[in-house]
Amino acid sequence: MPSAGDRGDLGRQESHSSLMDDIDEVLITAEQLRARVAELGAQISVDYAGKDPLLVGVLRGVFVFMADLVRSIAIPIGVDFIGITRYGPSARTQGVVRFTKDLETSIQDRHVLFVEDVVDTGMSLRYILRSLQTRVPASLRVCALFSKPRSRLFDLDVAYVGFELPDRFVVGYGLDYDERYRNLPFLGVLKDKAITRRKLPPGAQSGET
Repeated sequence: MPSAGDRGDLGRQESHSSLMDDIDEVLITAEQLRARVAELGAQISVDYAGKDPLLVGVLRGVFVFMADLVRSIAIPIGVDFIGITRYGPSARTQGVVRFTKDLETSIQDRHVLFVEDVVDTGMSLRYILRSLQTRVPASLRVCALFSKPRSRLFDLDVAYVGFELPDRFVVGYGLDYDERYRNLPFLGVLKDKAITRRKLPPGAQSGET
């Protein structure tokens, strides 16, 4: 007999039935996401107690995770966002990164926690961290809900990781394909036949960092 959490996930899947037609499988349920985000928030609360950290995220994919994470943190925090545009010969390499929205808060002498939805190749993330580091924060660490270590092109220190993922194209919980599927409450694998609007290498995320 399905548990209450399973029944809840089934109900949410039914309410997103038109989007579910494009999902091959559910990798991480909504209940698993809620539990892990709560754990991350609790750990961050302990590690940053008395430090008044500033959480920084990249729009737009991180907004779902960021909203849930900050509500799981029990200490005073600040929140700010940046926007970026990627250039490059392919979605896999991504090439040059340009800021389209800068921080509104000074991070000099602040303890900064960079919050990311998914760390894939690490190319964009490396660029962003280098840029933030020039602003002389007191500390700079990374919290990523999802990580694809097999896709990594650079050795990056990610202090907090929610889940490690296989090298597959995933959507939901803020992650999109062509601006769709962000509103799915779970993390799912997109069917190959659904990836028709833009040609991407297997496993490559359109908004990867």
